[in-house]
Amino acid sequence: MSTKRIAVIGAGAAGLCSAKYLKAAGFDVTIFEIGSEIGGMWRYQNDNGLSNAYRTLHINTSRTVTRFHDLDFDDGVQSFPDHADMHRYLMKYAKHFGIDALIRFNTPVRQIAPAFDPAKGEAPQWRVETDSGVETFDAVLCATGHLSKPRHVPMFEQGFGGEYLHSFYYRRPEDYVGKRICVIGVGNSACDIASDVCVTSARTVLVARSTPIILPKLMFGRPFTEITRKIQRPWIPAGIRRRLTRFLAYVAHGDLTKLGFRPPSAERLHVTSNGTIVNDIAYRRVELKQDIQRIEGKVIHFNDGASDVFDTIIAATGYKCDLSFLADGLVTGNPDENKLDLYKRIVPPEWPGLYMIGFFNTDTALNMVFEHQARWVRDIIAGKVQLPPPDVMRQNVEAKAEWVHTHFKQTPRHGIEEEHVPYLAELKKAGAPPA
Repeated sequence: MSTKRIAVIGAGAAGLCSAKYLKAAGFDVTIFEIGSEIGGMWRYQNDNGLSNAYRTLHINTSRTVTRFHDLDFDDGVQSFPDHADMHRYLMKYAKHFGIDALIRFNTPVRQIAPAFDPAKGEAPQWRVETDSGVETFDAVLCATGHLSKPRHVPMFEQGFGGEYLHSFYYRRPEDYVGKRICVIGVGNSACDIASDVCVTSARTVLVARSTPIILPKLMFGRPFTEITRKIQRPWIPAGIRRRLTRFLAYVAHGDLTKLGFRPPSAERLHVTSNGTIVNDIAYRRVELKQDIQRIEGKVIHFNDGASDVFDTIIAATGYKCDLSFLADGLVTGNPDENKLDLYKRIVPPEWPGLYMIGFFNTDTALNMVFEHQARWVRDIIAGKVQLPPPDVMRQNVEAKAEWVHTHFKQTPRHGIEEEHVPYLAELKKAGAPPA
């Protein structure tokens, strides 16, 4: 087992977590990082060009939920760590477990390709090509994330006559002082940015094209995620968990339709977590619109019949999965629509030895789910877990896609959505070790 060489792509939270478990199991691990620093998206202004962190960014889950299970944040870190806290924590994690010595910085991976034929029963061998040459590994874990390739809507990007930017490129509010700003979207980034700029802008409009479930950051003086974690138990039926969460959000914010949101639909949505946007709308620092009808130059026409001139559109319109470093055909589906044919969100059915870590959206802290994924993959590589035949994995992938299609709102964002309680139960059933 110790002779197996494993490549991990990316030195963000998912990559570091995966490398830690693989290293502890005795594998020969190499981490390839395109930039010069640890931290991935949590390194503000990361020179790898793949971080969407803005200066005021805080994580949506509390520090007790966000931490890895075997290392705490430093004393004095705030309840909701900001990007600087997260970066320091990941640096500490890498040093504490000796992962930093495994990283090759400034080493972009140009292509990952198979050097074996699984149809012939050959053992997995993977070619990893960088500017320094080609190396062969027994397994590759891709932990590059899915929040680095912005999804643009042509009507906004090409049709607007003023300044247009995707939320990926937003960094600080002072760049928008005195401007008339239209923020499109109602996810975490959209609400954060609208609250960020509204105090000093001439006008801030938030376009909520769907009805969100907005969770508060604090409730009864405690982080909201520390309250809801009490009900995130497998023995509590999923419908009850969702209704309790919606009820607590209603207790905190009341009826959001009174602020101008559409009535909620029966479809499941990825929740939004924000501590100030409801007050900003109630205080009319942020104006709420439900949709855009058309754009003429710098004039935006809304579906309620109103129109006005704007200087800037900030489009929080989501992301596409960037798999450009993979040889063609390894991960099927439609990456541009966030539809990846992966068994348990990790394994391409026809290609043993290739694993995708962190390609999901979930309703809890990512780090905890990374740990479950990493432990499962470690045991697969070690031979402790046997994967089903490719046709069985493919059937499971198709069943999951149909389930998501039936239960979630049909948007690209929800193509990789997972509620963490049933997802972790699925991993456990597939052989993942218990938490």
